[in-house]
Amino acid sequence: MDELTSFTVVAGDAHAEVGHTLVEPVPQALGVVDQFGLWGNLGVSLLGFTGAIFVLEPTGTAAGALPIAGAFLSIVLGTILGSLAIAACGVSGARTGAPAMVLLRRLLGARLSYVPTVINVVQLLGWGIFELVTIATAAHVVAPGVPRWLYILLAGLLTGLLTLRPLGAVRVLRRVATPAVVVVLAYLSVEMLRHPLPALTHGSWSGFWVATDTVVAAAISFAPLAADYTRHSRSERASFWGAFVGYGVTQVLCYAIGLVALVTVARTPSDIYGAFVAVPLGAVGFAILAARELDQSFADVYSSVVSIQNARPLWDRRVLAGAVSLVITVLALAINISDYENFLILLGSVFVPLTAVFLIDFFVLARRRDESRATGRRPAMVVAWTLGFVVYQLINPGYVGWWASLWTRADSWIHLSDQASMSASLISFAVSVVATLALGRLENRTHRRRAASRE
Repeated sequence: MDELTSFTVVAGDAHAEVGHTLVEPVPQALGVVDQFGLWGNLGVSLLGFTGAIFVLEPTGTAAGALPIAGAFLSIVLGTILGSLAIAACGVSGARTGAPAMVLLRRLLGARLSYVPTVINVVQLLGWGIFELVTIATAAHVVAPGVPRWLYILLAGLLTGLLTLRPLGAVRVLRRVATPAVVVVLAYLSVEMLRHPLPALTHGSWSGFWVATDTVVAAAISFAPLAADYTRHSRSERASFWGAFVGYGVTQVLCYAIGLVALVTVARTPSDIYGAFVAVPLGAVGFAILAARELDQSFADVYSSVVSIQNARPLWDRRVLAGAVSLVITVLALAINISDYENFLILLGSVFVPLTAVFLIDFFVLARRRDESRATGRRPAMVVAWTLGFVVYQLINPGYVGWWASLWTRADSWIHLSDQASMSASLISFAVSVVATLALGRLENRTHRRRAASRE
């Protein structure tokens, strides 16, 4: 099948499962509680606890640290903005029954949608490897007697099994993982807050938007995945509130616990895991969080599979899931993935402006557009996406040496002022929104004129 323009949506129950290919009917079997369980678990990450250092010290030095109150405010604001993007993208999946990369056919055209699809698969494979390594590292902290490579093999096997029945995995997360995670997070919050906090307002606010940018980026990284799961939601409302509240609440808790740990007992990110294990019953709680990290690797693998099906809709997702799980497991054993973290973050920056373009086109411009050309080439949308990406890189080119140097030289010609206090995610998102509105309306006007001339 050359074009995926529509999906047959059917009601689903507690036993419904995703079809083997992308052309089969889409069971909408997940209620708001299922969605809350899925996104609530995805909002928690072991990397999020340690990532709180980038919020507390957005300039990379203790001298430029935010006040604790400022860091917490940036966590809340950044999470709200990022969660709104996830939830809005999720509504598109619930409304159409289409997965995320297929929805980009309406935005970029079928063939050009393969560009973000390839980028998405590459970054998901990378993060899948990262998650297996993170799970093994955490498990080794709790039980160091077991070889680390064995934890990686076990995590890879369990990830593959979860991915074979994705809706079943979501229901298991809701019934088992979510209650346990809520209890552990509440317990760790109490234990960390038992230590006296330093002054809440002492520090510099100059890096507030950079810190917020970090939190926004962590949340919005799930936007390219959202529709893969919300397409199975029973309603648009369930998909929106399940994602917005579920992801938002747990990401705030995750970052906040890491923040409190840093300013009380841990001092450095490398000490946080040890601080959790040191509290009474901490090893049990930390083991639960390490096991729960499987939902992150599950999401990475399953969305990789669905993304591949954008190009090959008749390929069996079970075979793809097994192949992808095997690849990330072998690579997790063979390479030092930490060397590629900055490259993965660079790939993720592609989707901040693309999300803005997609949301404006889907919710605003599509109301005035003839959908018969939904999968045609749309250069105006490519331009809007490119403008946002360029602005993002000018403000924050990341830490991949040659790439950062290229954009630093470009900025020496443009003289963009005060990047240190600017949010790359928010500004590039805003630029793409404005560009999409302007170019999209011009595109629609041009199309109407051409249609009139043919009559």
